Formats: sequence, C-alpha cells, structure tokens
Amino acid sequence: MIYWFIANILPLLLITAALYLGLFTAVRRMQRGWSIHLEERRIALLLILVLTVAAVKVAEQVLGARTSDFDTAVLLFLNQQTPSWLVTVFAWITLTGSSMFLTPVIGLVVVALAILRQRAEALLLAASGIGGVLMVYVIKRSVGRDRPALWETEVYWGSSFPSGHTLGTAACAVALALCLRRLRPRTRSLGLWLALCWIALVGLSRMVLGVHWPTDVMAAACLGIALPLTLNLMLDAHRAHQRQQRAGT
Repeated sequence: MIYWFIANILPLLLITAALYLGLFTAVRRMQRGWSIHLEERRIALLLILVLTVAAVKVAEQVLGARTSDFDTAVLLFLNQQTPSWLVTVFAWITLTGSSMFLTPVIGLVVVALAILRQRAEALLLAASGIGGVLMVYVIKRSVGRDRPALWETEVYWGSSFPSGHTLGTAACAVALALCLRRLRPRTRSLGLWLALCWIALVGLSRMVLGVHWPTDVMAAACLGIALPLTLNLMLDAHRAHQRQQRAGT
C-alpha cells in the first residue's frame, strides 16, 4: 500500500503542487489583478490541476500499454454482473451523451441564454461544448487506441481514448451546473449533483456496452470536468479585473 501510494499518488501531488506554485508566480508577474482573484478561487484551481494531472497520468499509462489487465478485468466484471434488461437501460442512457442529443439541447440553451442577455453564461456553455468536441477529436487522432473487442458490440467511429460521450457529457453537464449556479445560486448543490450523476451514468454506460475501456472513461471525465471549470475561472477573473479597472478610474 505504501509503495503504491509513493509510486502513483505522491508524484501526482508533487506535480500538482509545482504547477500550482508556478502558475501563481507567472500570473502575479503578468497580471496582478488576476492573481488576487485566483487566490480567492484556489480550491477550484487546485481541482482543475488535479483533474488535468490525473488525466495526463492515465494517458501516460495508456500509451505505455500498462492498463490492459485493469481495463479487461473491469469490463469483464461489468459484463458478467449486468443483467440484460439493465444493459438496455444503459443503451438509452448512453444516447444522452451523444452528439445527436447534446448538440441541439446545448444549442437551444445557448440561444435562450443569449436572448435573456445572459451573455457570460451563453459563452461559457458554448465554449465548453465546442472545446469538448475539439479536445476529443485531437486526442483521438493523436492516441489511436483500439476499442475493446471482448464481446460483440455496436461499432463506433474513431479510436477508443478518450470516451467522447463521457467527455462531452462532462463538459456540458458541468457548464450547465455552473450557469445554474450563476443564475440561481441557491440551486448550485442540486445542479452539481445532477451533473455528476449524469456524467457517472454515461461513463458507466460506455463500459457496460463494451465500447470503451475504463481508462478511456476516467480520463474523459477528468478532462471534461476540468474544461468548463477552467473557462469559468478565466471568465470570472476577467470580469473581476474589469470591475477593478472601472473602480480605479
């Protein structure tokens, strides 16, 4: 246990700490106003760094072909323990993470926010959705991992890493939760829990259906959550800096 912690968790903590300190040092030198805001949001910043470093670590393991035993064992366990009726349920759940569902739903919400003149929220949601799509495309083309073939499954486009359904769902769900928090602060806990449940169900559905490895889902969830959190942090910092400039003039 101690060896596993030293070999896996300790390096992640050290890398996260180094990135945290380095980022604050750079921001203080280049943009003092932003650094004050980031200090107030240090928990969010730490979460973003932890998620990003974790995703990179998983990607490193995948590229080194050191996850096959774990991935195979988890998929086989899920396949053996999931009854056929529940597989059908997950087949419907996975559709909520598809581009055919997310694109029109997010597009309608963005338009509604723009009409209501909630421009910051509309920008956050649109950028999260588009950024998620671009991230999936670039990583899939770069990694080129084969999809699982442990049993007969539906054929999907592209490589296995990362799970596009999971990353897209995570980016959109967290962005929606952040928008809800901005517009209705009292419902922030509800929005966050609904977002996390949606992400977990879609990610689990990809494994139950046998179309993605567990590490595909893990990395996708980390990146998908980190993306809107990063955009939200940047947007808040920019707005806070603008308010400081107006107050100074």
